[in-house]
Amino acid sequence: MRIITATLVTLVALLALTGCSRKEATAPAKVARVSATKAFTSYFGPAPTTDKGICYAFVIYFPRAKEMGKITPFPFFSFDEASLKKIALERMLGGMDERSYAGEYLQLFPKGSRLLSVSEQAGTVSADFSKELAAVAGDPTRARALYNAMALTLLQFNGVTGVRIQSEGRELFPGTAPLPVEAAVVAQPSVPRLLSLIAMKQGPSAPVLEVDALFDRPVDIKEFQFLENDGTLLAGEVFHSMFDMAAVLKPKDPGKLTQGTKIRARYQVVDKMGRSASGESSFALEVKQHQD
Repeated sequence: MRIITATLVTLVALLALTGCSRKEATAPAKVARVSATKAFTSYFGPAPTTDKGICYAFVIYFPRAKEMGKITPFPFFSFDEASLKKIALERMLGGMDERSYAGEYLQLFPKGSRLLSVSEQAGTVSADFSKELAAVAGDPTRARALYNAMALTLLQFNGVTGVRIQSEGRELFPGTAPLPVEAAVVAQPSVPRLLSLIAMKQGPSAPVLEVDALFDRPVDIKEFQFLENDGTLLAGEVFHSMFDMAAVLKPKDPGKLTQGTKIRARYQVVDKMGRSASGESSFALEVKQHQD
């Protein structure tokens, strides 16, 4: 497992759910708290627990489209401590592509942009990208948004005190560029958001094993119901997923669940900072295989 977010692919989120076991009401006796950066706990509260080894929680900042200069953090998870900075930067390349956030966040990386290398010396992280990124430097507004998002994403990691952004070795920002002031550029996360419903199965002809309702962050689920489009309750057991980022249905009648099936989700949740959300949303079911 490389990276998990609630905007986990969409969520890179499938990775959290397909590669990890669920927590039922009776959780395993031996669990360990995820190691989290200060930025994670500041915006999303105490990190969840895991029984799948050592995991690391951090945030990635994405620039807002309607509040120029402002960025918002989103939670991500990884089991690969040695590559956290690289993982964060590579995930930034894709932008906030979750459909539920369409139009709310800027895509700052031009098409074809690639991360060439990440290095660190004396506390300064240098991120070198392909030639495509050089075009951003010509737009001061977009360039600053890119710098703010990338700098604060990297500065959350222990020992990082400076950031250099390059395009094929050429500096895109002067060494005297001031580091962003977090309080001035970060827009607080909104209330929790239900992103999508995804059904998981083992193979093309296999029945659906579970339906995952994916949230954009760890939440405490106060109420969750999976409903057919006419409002009939879908029978089955409902669990809270690993990392607290999804409600998971083990359907009693999986034959009802196919690609595009309309399902309604009725929910009431609270995130670890006390932000609450409730509602009822309809989704066309996406069916994935565990190897997808």
